[in-house]
Amino acid sequence: MTQRQGFTLGADIVAPGTRRTVDLPVSVLSDHTPVTMSAHVVHGRRAGPVVFVTAGIHGDEVIGVEIVRRLLNMAGLSNLRGTLVAIPIVNAFGFLNLSRYLPDRRDLNRCFPGSAEGSMAARLAHLLMEEVVVRCDLGIDLHSAAIHRTNLPQVRVAPGDDELMRLARIFGAPVILRSALREGSLREAARARDVGMLLYEAGEGLRFDEVAVRAGLSGTLRVLRELGMIPAKGVPRARRPSLVCRASRWLRAPQGGLLRTYRSEGDVVAEGDLLAVVSDPFGEVEARIVATEPGIIVGRAVLPVVNEGNAVFHLATITPADRAEDRIGKWTAELEAENLFDEDEIL
Repeated sequence: MTQRQGFTLGADIVAPGTRRTVDLPVSVLSDHTPVTMSAHVVHGRRAGPVVFVTAGIHGDEVIGVEIVRRLLNMAGLSNLRGTLVAIPIVNAFGFLNLSRYLPDRRDLNRCFPGSAEGSMAARLAHLLMEEVVVRCDLGIDLHSAAIHRTNLPQVRVAPGDDELMRLARIFGAPVILRSALREGSLREAARARDVGMLLYEAGEGLRFDEVAVRAGLSGTLRVLRELGMIPAKGVPRARRPSLVCRASRWLRAPQGGLLRTYRSEGDVVAEGDLLAVVSDPFGEVEARIVATEPGIIVGRAVLPVVNEGNAVFHLATITPADRAEDRIGKWTAELEAENLFDEDEIL
């Protein structure tokens, strides 16, 4: 029997049956402080898929960082088959500055596949692609909404990929959105290199949300179990099928002013339902925001001050037969009751 080889990342070799954090040099700041992208490699004794889990591509999205932290403390990883590469903070520059962007004001998720001789963002994107992504069979990228917005836990997959859709159903978030690939995104660059990706969105920038964290961790564990990488013990079963939404749109503020919202993420609405009112500070001029079709709110603004044209509600299309309201309510209650996350196990 051929002995399994070590996993090489950067200048380090991780032996089978071991795990190690590898610091990949990214840049040196203006004061000569070195910056690295730190990846934790769990290299199983037995062969299997290679999967990456990334978070913090946008530095202000901290929910994914917590999901990775909990994932790396799960007991099931001691029997891992294959290799897991987990990067809790891709964009260390943004994380340190509590910012979505890099110091050059670029959005990292619009700079892939990057370039070794390009801007700071391009170099970081190139490093992630060449050192991690192209060596993997699958990726799970963890995100939240930007600051002043929040998202219902959801998985986004590229249209037309049946295998990714199957894995998205295994993930078990309440909503699956078919989402076209954006130019310069990690998902687009990964697909160009024949690496499939699931994108998880949940919660708000710069805020922890326990339901969002639990949903992301549970879903990631289910996918690893489906791939045969970890044992079934301790992996929660998805009790409710995900709601698959084939289209979505943002409803925008018809005028500037103070926003009073009457509906929240996860709410199921009918065409014509009142979602919010925008009024001037005197209450003399008011404008209503209503649902344009039956749907479920998968994201919304949380800042009560809006300008005309601001995105306020992200409405995903559903049909009455989906019974979405019952499904979302039961999904949340069951997730909160899970005992997977006992502190004695994860700390």
